[in-house]
Amino acid sequence: MSSALHSASKRKRVAITGKGLAGEILPAPFLLSVAIGWGVPQLIAAPTAIPVPGNKLVEEYIGRVNSETSSVSIAHMHSPAGWSEPGQTPDFDEYTIVLNGAMRVEHKDGSLDVAAGQAVFTAKGEWVRYSTPDAAGADYIAVCVPAFSLESVHRDA
Repeated sequence: MSSALHSASKRKRVAITGKGLAGEILPAPFLLSVAIGWGVPQLIAAPTAIPVPGNKLVEEYIGRVNSETSSVSIAHMHSPAGWSEPGQTPDFDEYTIVLNGAMRVEHKDGSLDVAAGQAVFTAKGEWVRYSTPDAAGADYIAVCVPAFSLESVHRDA
């Protein structure tokens, strides 16, 4: 087997297992670059703006819409004061970092208020509902693994 093919098969195996050839756990940035499948750095020149009901704006940098990536989505969210969405039980893990303002994350056992400079993790299969009840609204970064899709979010009716 040529070294290029051998290297490619190693990368594919790493992306699937999340472990190196010696069984070591690999850092997340390495896994993301492998999962996306880019061999060299690729510039994402601008996000795709996705309007959402309630005047929320989603700027997707990486994901199904802007980069045709299904393994991860990374978006900058701009939620106005008083915004809320239906509850959901997604088929993806979501990592959220609040940059400005605050957001509320309701879950089956209560709720969390997440302020600027804080983060929250929600696991796939867990019911959650996001809102921005404060007067300042919120700006935050959301990372979904695998990438967000309308088919995998499973919003309440």
